[in-house]
Formats: sequence, structure tokens, C-alpha cells
Amino acid sequence: MSVKSDRHPEKELPPEEARREMQAMTRRSFAIGGAAAVAGIGLYKWVTGSAAEDGVPWPQRRVLDWNARLSGAYLNDHHLMPTYSVERIGGVKPNGDIGLESPVEGAENWKVHVKAAGARLSRDVNISEIKSLKHTEMITLFCCIEGWSGIAHWTGVRFSDFTRHFLPSAIDLPRYIYMATTGEDYYVGLDMKSAMHPQTLLAWEQNGKPLEAAHGAPLRLVIPVKYGIKNIKRIGVIEYTDTKPPDYWAEEGYDWFAGL
Repeated sequence: MSVKSDRHPEKELPPEEARREMQAMTRRSFAIGGAAAVAGIGLYKWVTGSAAEDGVPWPQRRVLDWNARLSGAYLNDHHLMPTYSVERIGGVKPNGDIGLESPVEGAENWKVHVKAAGARLSRDVNISEIKSLKHTEMITLFCCIEGWSGIAHWTGVRFSDFTRHFLPSAIDLPRYIYMATTGEDYYVGLDMKSAMHPQTLLAWEQNGKPLEAAHGAPLRLVIPVKYGIKNIKRIGVIEYTDTKPPDYWAEEGYDWFAGL
């Protein structure tokens, strides 16, 4: 049984008039769709033809910077990434070998050059001194910007504890951290809030064993609030600076902040 509604009365048209109306609707739809396509192509050409900033057109860089500000505002010491049980530990791909081409000889004598102009600090720190600081362990998710992830158990020292070991508490911390491999072939820039997050580690063990060369031995950064591109391996340089430092993948067009 059909029920007619007074609110939505049916409209009956002669066949010829109905055909003309359908043709008019088709032409309007085609015109609107064509205009949208032209506008989309024009926008694409405008964006891709704009001057580049750090490897991408400046409109795209503005969007990335806005995303960074949003992620940075959300991040705080109480915003912790999930931790997992030992049963969940799996594999983490050893992606990326920039700065790892040469073998490490004498890992126990590895040195990291630490500098902070404001604190008049510039010296080589032996890994044994780093390992003498309070240890922290965590089982967290490692997220690659390529779309895969893995859960790993890390052992190391909180970067905040490392920082306070070398920089007196009376000194105001600078805005940024620069880290690089020994030859500075690979380098990352970090905002201080992310670097001082309680889950940011300088790690020397993965899954209860010393780091393998492919995973960044003898010392790497583990920062679960960032994508894997920020988790630099084989750290040879750590610099505290008020100048926004360069970042390898940001120069290739990726987000400098790279937050999760």
C-alpha cells in the first residue's frame, strides 16, 4: 500500500517535459563537475608551482607547520604513549642505514660529542658515563612513516635525566635539540618539549640485548611520541641550541615535527 504525503506531493510531468528537465539537470551537473575539476587542477598547479620551502611548495609547508603546532600543543608529559606486556614484543624493521655504513669498532669506547653554547659545554662523553645514569625500561610501539609498526622493549636513560646530568637545573633550557651520526650524514631536529618527554630515551638495548648495528648500536634515540624518522641511530653528536636545527627528512619534504 502506498501512502501519499501532503508535505512532499508527487510531481507528474508529461513525458516530453520530463525528458527536457532531465537533460537540463544533466547539463547543470556536468557544468558543475567540470568547474570543480578545473578549479581542482588550477589549485594543484598553483600549489605545485609555488616556491619551495625545505623541499616542498610553501602552501604545503604551511599545512605541515600547522599540523606541527597542533601536535605540539597536544603533547605534554602526561600524554604517554601506550605500553605493552612482554608477550606483545615483536619485530622492528631496521629501516635506514644513513650514517651506519662503516662498522663500529670498540663500542664500549663510543663517545658522543655534547655541546650547549649557553652552558659553555662542549666535550666528548663516553658511553660508559651515559650508562652509569639511572636506567629506564619500556615496551612501546615504534611507528614508521611508511605505515608499518612494531613493539619493542628498550633499555636506556631518559633524555631528561641525561640533560640534567650535564646542564645545571639553574640554566634555562634552550628551545631545540640537534642530534646527528658521527659524520653528520643523518641528523634530526627536536623541540625541547618532545626531547624532555618522560618516554624519550637514549637507548643501548633492544629486547634485552645490546643494540645490533642495523638498529643503531651502540646508542640510539627512542622517542615514541614521534615517527621513526626521528628515532636516530648511532648518535655521535648532541647539541642544545636556541636555533631551529636542520632535519634530514624535513629537507626532503616531510614534517619537521613528525609527531604522532
